[in-house]
Amino acid sequence: MTLLTATLAGLIPFLMYFATALILLMLFMALYMRMTPNDEVALIKENNAAASVVLSAAFIGFSLPLASAAANSINLIDFLIWGVIAGIAQLAVYQVFKRFYPLISERISRGEIAVSIKLAGISVTVGLLNAACITY
Repeated sequence: MTLLTATLAGLIPFLMYFATALILLMLFMALYMRMTPNDEVALIKENNAAASVVLSAAFIGFSLPLASAAANSINLIDFLIWGVIAGIAQLAVYQVFKRFYPLISERISRGEIAVSIKLAGISVTVGLLNAACITY
């Protein structure tokens, strides 16, 4: 019985970190979708693969450093701070990419998959680097 009790003692911290992570994910995605002129959800409902690829990669690109922040943080506040920093870094990726591809939103709306895959790849790559840098 003590093994079970000891194991379940981690349930509350798990729930706190997991709930915080889900909130950060939802906030990130809301900010990302607000930052882009496209209605990604509507485009995806219209079977626009380009929008789906980019939005999914943004989600994954942020989830990677968020997972690293959760694994490496010393407490919930530390996790929250590094989660916000990771989100800012990921949102900056889109802004920088947009400078090199000023018509990115229109191209995604038209379903152009090549440029969407490039943005997706950059989002995930920066997410991996972001995750690796969130270590102590």
